[in-house]
Amino acid sequence: MNKQQILACGDELYNAILQRKTVKPLTQRFNDISIEDAYHISLRMVERRVQAGAKIIGKKIGVTSKTVQDMLNVHQPDFGYLTDDMAYSQGEEMPISEKLIQPKAEGEIAFILKKDLIGPGITNADVLAATECVIPCFEIVDSRIEDWNIKIQDTVADNASCGLFVLGDKAVSPSKVDLSTCGMVVEKNGQIISTGAGAAALGSPVNCVTWLANTLGQFGIPLKAGEVILSGSLVPLEPVKAGDFMSVSIGGIGNASVRFV
Repeated sequence: MNKQQILACGDELYNAILQRKTVKPLTQRFNDISIEDAYHISLRMVERRVQAGAKIIGKKIGVTSKTVQDMLNVHQPDFGYLTDDMAYSQGEEMPISEKLIQPKAEGEIAFILKKDLIGPGITNADVLAATECVIPCFEIVDSRIEDWNIKIQDTVADNASCGLFVLGDKAVSPSKVDLSTCGMVVEKNGQIISTGAGAAALGSPVNCVTWLANTLGQFGIPLKAGEVILSGSLVPLEPVKAGDFMSVSIGGIGNASVRFV
């Protein structure tokens, strides 16, 4: 893709957020689109958000579990940026009917960093040493691509299908919990709908953050101290609508909940 096409696609996806309208898959319109092209499209999309007043506060990895990969038919992780206008507090109502198009909720573990991580060459030990704490999280992903008909280039271009997220109100040191074996239980409207464990995400959420640091490092992008890093879903994606209430409990870490309006 040439620079003009990349900028135009980034603008198109940004406008799709504002207008709450989907677009045709980029991979159906640009046969030569690469993951690197897609990343530069996402940078343009995020640049437009920042120009409008948003602030980058973290990064995310997505499509990490086999269950989610099979649901979306995307068989490698994606990555994107988090901005402050995506973040909601525990107990705060989340206005998905005003802000999102085709939302799906996923339970995750969020990492808060106390040191920069600059790949390549980052190890799991580096990630743990750089992590201040881990927190239960709901990410509400939202594709601007029509009918979630995505390939890896589509979701990377769409800023990893970022929508909104909420962090729980309890944080623990990563040394206090086994992040591979910790169990997750997700409830929707009072009913258990899914369970998972840390190992569902590339064997461990730590592996996910390591992968993200090294992948973004190839583009010269660090994970920065103070940033929120979303490490990927441990359970299947769940479609949500206004009126739904969801909660997630993670053994050894805590809970997070969100009410959708």
